[in-house]
Amino acid sequence: MALTVDDFDYTLPGHLIAQAPLAERNASRLLGAGRTLADRHFADLAEFVRPDDLLVFNDTRVLHARLFGVKESGGAVEVLLERPLGPHEALAQVRASRSPGAGTVLRLAGAFDVTVQGRVGEFFRLRFPQDENLVDLLERHGKLPLPPYIQREAVETDESRYQTVYARTPGSVAAPTAGLHFDEKMLETLDRHGAKRAWLTLHVGAGTFQPVRVHDLAEHRMHRERYVIPPATVEAIAATREKGGRVIAVGTTSLRTLEAAACHGELVAGEGETELFILPGFRFRVVDALITNFHLPRSTLLMLVSAFAGMETIRRAYAHAIERGYRFFSYGDAMFLTRCDRMVCDAV
Repeated sequence: MALTVDDFDYTLPGHLIAQAPLAERNASRLLGAGRTLADRHFADLAEFVRPDDLLVFNDTRVLHARLFGVKESGGAVEVLLERPLGPHEALAQVRASRSPGAGTVLRLAGAFDVTVQGRVGEFFRLRFPQDENLVDLLERHGKLPLPPYIQREAVETDESRYQTVYARTPGSVAAPTAGLHFDEKMLETLDRHGAKRAWLTLHVGAGTFQPVRVHDLAEHRMHRERYVIPPATVEAIAATREKGGRVIAVGTTSLRTLEAAACHGELVAGEGETELFILPGFRFRVVDALITNFHLPRSTLLMLVSAFAGMETIRRAYAHAIERGYRFFSYGDAMFLTRCDRMVCDAV
């Protein structure tokens, strides 16, 4: 039977949507979900990680991607970048009382002008000033974009807490939220435990928050995101395999990047773009375990974790998390998932 978006729905009480981070990064809860469920705290992560395991982190950094301004007519506009296309161009969502046409000039932050080049699907192609790098402009004049389910404006605390402690490559408009639980102390604990670390970059676009608008999932098309996998990461994964260790993706962004780069069989280093849509029945080639947050109903990320751990496992885990009052979404709690046996996954 073909899967539909209704197969990935659940009811979440609004008070479980985390609106702010906890005082300490690793104070969040951690649900181990496999054949049994284990309630832990993120500080206990080493209980789930074995010596010789390799954790793969996404080192992207969130841009100040939200800008406010006016059209030449005086009408207000709000711009949210989807992704940079180069040092002076970007795709963006533009909210205005009337959609701006090609050639429209927008004055942003009262400081600089951008020109609308045209439409690319749901997004607008914008040209930024040529005399300064786009990222530098955003850092000076933009605002940190919090997810739409966080019902408040970004404050000073978010400047650090909506970034991972290892963020270093600017380009995302949303954080790889599984990484938000890690602090330097946790990384040192894992080092002492014998686990290894590797890095990749996937720049998360605003499309990650776009709802699935089709009933039949075979008709859904993912947004494109750019990634980089260094040769050292491919080498670290090969060395981990030789030692019998596991590859643990820190977040769905790391998982999608690795699986996209291995979709033809062998994991390949380099740069690329992915629009990989992972549904139950997908053949995972690289990742053995996954650290991830809880995801929105009817979302592509919920579909991904259902493919990875099994639909029944995820349904059981989410029901348990709701009953026990876990905190959901970006500033919420985390899960540790092990890849299920493929025959079991395909059977549910």
